[in-house]
Amino acid sequence: MKSTYRFVLCSALVCAPMPALACSSCGCTLSGDSDSQGFSAQPGLRLELRYDYLSQSQLRSGSGTVMRSAIAFPAEREIEQGTVNRTGTLSLDYNPNADWGVNLQLPYLHRAHDTIAQGDTEISSSSSQGIGDVRLIGRYQGFTAARNVGLQFGLKFPTGRYDQSFKSGPQQGQILDRGLQVGSGSTDLLLGGFFSGNLTGDLDYFTQAMVALPLRTADNFRPGKALNVNLGARYVANATFTPELQLNARTVWRDSGDQADADNSGGTSVYLTPGATVVLSDTLNLFGFVQLPVYQRVNGYQLAPKFIVSIGVRYAF
Repeated sequence: MKSTYRFVLCSALVCAPMPALACSSCGCTLSGDSDSQGFSAQPGLRLELRYDYLSQSQLRSGSGTVMRSAIAFPAEREIEQGTVNRTGTLSLDYNPNADWGVNLQLPYLHRAHDTIAQGDTEISSSSSQGIGDVRLIGRYQGFTAARNVGLQFGLKFPTGRYDQSFKSGPQQGQILDRGLQVGSGSTDLLLGGFFSGNLTGDLDYFTQAMVALPLRTADNFRPGKALNVNLGARYVANATFTPELQLNARTVWRDSGDQADADNSGGTSVYLTPGATVVLSDTLNLFGFVQLPVYQRVNGYQLAPKFIVSIGVRYAF
């Protein structure tokens, strides 16, 4: 079971692989930058399907909220109304042996967005959807006999579209901000590491960190660098039910380029994340987690969520 728990040690890190949104920073620490990598020491193939829901309903500036009711329109800046993100992700994880592993993540995103553009008085709406940016991440965990220390390395590929437009309102037909597209157009280098161990008795802990560094970008848009740090503990006394509590932190630097909204991008989010994994059989697991914000700081005006929900199923062949 210990190898199974290593496999789910980051099962809460399952938010959609979103970019840092130029005008709607999701504040999501659980992006593809630190997705569940399946830290299993057991050779073989595993499949994961998950669904992530993230509703960005709060308009924030700095570490506080902005009262939309106090804003008169037309305004001198864009005032976003809300963004709802729904993502399904298929992940394949393969260990040829106990030391090496590789994880492939294929996301499909649907993002509904409402905003009042600068100078407008009516809402413009969009509904963008499609395959997002694919991630391929390798790992090496042969440093110790327990395989509880490892390095991660990989790439995010520009497979998602970034040409979708507003569907209705005064901005109908205008191209969405690059941060609201399902793809970023960039190839990113992903580097990270993880460590897990036993605190006492039936209480285990883990740590993980990953950085995303854009290497190659497209059409005058460079997403900001991102750093994720995750700490967690889980109670492993029960072989079929594993409760878990995480602290997730994410810092995103500002986007850049002619198509970037640099003033309204980037920030830092910290979430407290309770959740659990249920083992249905030797090959089938279910998991669910809820992220609750404890700290949010954004640059400019950005939308942020009040909570994030992730649920999924994992099967080992």
